Amino acid sequence: MNKAFKSIIADHLSKTVKTSDGDLSILHDICFEIFSGESVAIVGASGSGKSTLLSLLAGLDLPSSGGVSLMGNSLNGLDEDGRAQLRGQHIGFVFQSFQLLPHLNAMENVMLPMELAGVKQSEAKESAQMWLEKVGLGDRLHHFPRTLSGGEQQRVALARAFINEPAILFADEPTGSLDEASGKRVIELLFELNLVNLSTLVLVTHDQTLAVRCERQLQLQGGRLI
Repeated sequence: MNKAFKSIIADHLSKTVKTSDGDLSILHDICFEIFSGESVAIVGASGSGKSTLLSLLAGLDLPSSGGVSLMGNSLNGLDEDGRAQLRGQHIGFVFQSFQLLPHLNAMENVMLPMELAGVKQSEAKESAQMWLEKVGLGDRLHHFPRTLSGGEQQRVALARAFINEPAILFADEPTGSLDEASGKRVIELLFELNLVNLSTLVLVTHDQTLAVRCERQLQLQGGRLI
């Protein structure tokens, strides 16, 4: 896709929640654009609004004011089913906690997005095996999450995130629960897969080693972009 294409537009995003002490402003008037194929890190201290911003960009939550455009589609104009369909078509997710289903083995976990999209099981199985081999787990196809190390589980999550070849990959602290060696392996895979698939990468991280690998950093402070 053309690098000049804007895959994500944040237009004056604000998020306020009600608390027992009154309204609490989490994000205030956030504006930026992210282009197709770009890698962007969202950084800032704990409580600065990073994960909230990621949720708004992915359409998992709605802003109090302002809007998000994803792949040319205004999220404000879609209901929950429409946003879920858009995520299924264009977005992959990687989380700090892996989010693997414990009763499914590695291959079955990776197959899941394709099966949910209605792809035939034989095709999903073939693609899952290919992606697990890409992340170095070709010999762990039938292992369940409890028998895999943290680094191996995150690599399964990476394979699952990329199996539908998403236009945008959102990653929330993808190395946060890994040891240094496993974290470095996941970082290398993340950027390698991002480059090969020409996908847009948006990640939240406290890891400065990971942040500086991105083409650009968006720094939040007190809910504002600085």
